Amino acid sequence: MHTRILIKIGGRAFEDEGGFRELAEAIKSSKKVEVIIVHGGGAEISQALKDAGRQTEFIDGIRVTRAEDIKIVEEVLSGTVNQRISSWLEANGVPGMRMSGKTGGLFIVEPLARDGRDLGFVGKIKQVNPAVVIEAIQSGRVPVISPLSANEKGESFNVNADSAAAALAAAAGCTDLVFIT
Repeated sequence: MHTRILIKIGGRAFEDEGGFRELAEAIKSSKKVEVIIVHGGGAEISQALKDAGRQTEFIDGIRVTRAEDIKIVEEVLSGTVNQRISSWLEANGVPGMRMSGKTGGLFIVEPLARDGRDLGFVGKIKQVNPAVVIEAIQSGRVPVISPLSANEKGESFNVNADSAAAALAAAAGCTDLVFIT
């Protein structure tokens, strides 16, 4: 049996490339370990929304994501943060594969509500299809996954990265789940 580790990286866990250089060295030195990375980006989403003149509201620690905000959330998570992590790993010798919860229907979500309150485009994972992640691992790449996902209609939803990491770790048969915050 092999070891498959899912590492969830908080959006600001590593402020610069140095942390990713160390992570890349650890991945490269662990020959029999398969690695999956799921990342967040909450602080950068908040800043991007603020820069766009949008108010951020949280209910029970969950960001309410309005229709007009989901595009910004997607750009930050699946664009900026995902690209940065992938680039830093690649620059340090770890071939990555950029993806999001929308890639290959990885996460199918439904709207999440809190105490009957609508959170907008915030999703709760109802199905995990890990085949795309397993294929990336088998091709020698480290999947770098944004938790931005879609419902069955293909509409984008913001998904909590911790929840996405836990759901994927279970579905992909991971032996370990590590949170770096």
